[in-house]
Order: sequence, then structure tokens, then C-alpha cells
Amino acid sequence: MKNVSSEKLTTPDLVLLSLLAERPMHGYQANTLLEFRKVRDWAGVSRPQVYYSLEKLARIGLIRAAASEDETGGPERRVFETTARGRSALADALEREDWTDQKPRPPFLTWVALSWQSRPGVFLKQLRRREKFLTRELAEAQKILADVQKEVGHRFHEAVWILSLNVAQTRTELRWIRKVAREFPRRAAAQNPQYQSS
Repeated sequence: MKNVSSEKLTTPDLVLLSLLAERPMHGYQANTLLEFRKVRDWAGVSRPQVYYSLEKLARIGLIRAAASEDETGGPERRVFETTARGRSALADALEREDWTDQKPRPPFLTWVALSWQSRPGVFLKQLRRREKFLTRELAEAQKILADVQKEVGHRFHEAVWILSLNVAQTRTELRWIRKVAREFPRRAAAQNPQYQSS
């Protein structure tokens, strides 16, 4: 059995450790639950990563097979549960500073920074696309938030906090996009000659 510190735990590993700490399940069940809970909205966990992480976590002793419908089956059939070492490794990982001191770099902000090089008319067209996308996302996020709050029964839960943050961030970005669209006709080149954008 490998030392946990010698093999870095990834986001998919940690999500699965947490999920399997709730109750034992097999890979297909884990994927279904991740989809149902919209976990992929806040954590990058693909379907193949679930199976890779199950194998890895079992190999290093952070999960173990709890039961099996088919002893010859792969991770899709084997039912896994988090071990005491797995719970401890998850708790250790949740104390790392890098959870709190990293800045996200959304692709849309990269686009905005580079957009001065785009063809005429593209800037507003892309802003409108982003506005439409975020409007749909906001409606979906508000619906999910209401459903989760009903399911949880109160608003003092991690799932509610995550979803309410998503709603607040989406609203903020929509307001910002509308403001930029109004201001765009006044867009001008930088006055500082060292700042080379046109």
C-alpha cells in the first residue's frame, strides 16, 4: 500500500472520498449521483475520472471494496466505501491553503482581454452571446437552488451556499456585461503610450 503523501490526491479523488463516506456505492452509482447533484458545475470530475480515481484510491488504501455483485467486475460493479485512512486523508487535504488562495481564470475574461484584436462588430456580438448564456444559466441555477433548498429543508447547508454563490456571481456578471455593452460606444485606446492596445 502506497503512502498517501507520495501520491497527490486530485479533485476527483477528493470528491469520491467524500461521496463514498456518505454511503458505499459502485462507480456507476457514483457517476449518477454526481450528475444528479450537478457536482460537475463546481468540480471538474469526468465520468472516466471516476473509475480511474476508484482504482487509484483502492490501490492506496483510501477506499475498500464493501461488497460485490460480481467479483470479476471492474470498478463499475464493485461497491466501495471510504476507509478511516481515506477520511483522514480527505480531512488533511481540506486543510491545505491552496483551496483559499487561488484565483480563478475564467476563459471569458481571457477573451475580454484579447478582444481589442477582434474584427469590428465581434465584441458586442460576443457580449450578447455571453448574456444569453448567463441568462439561461441563472434560470437553471435558481431552479436548482430552490429544489436543493426544498430537499435539504433549510438554507444552512453547503449545497445551498454553493448554489447561492453561483446565483450571486451569475447575477453580478450579467449586470457587468450589460454595463459594458452600454459603455462600449465610448471605448477608446489607452492614453498611456506604453500600453500598446489600440
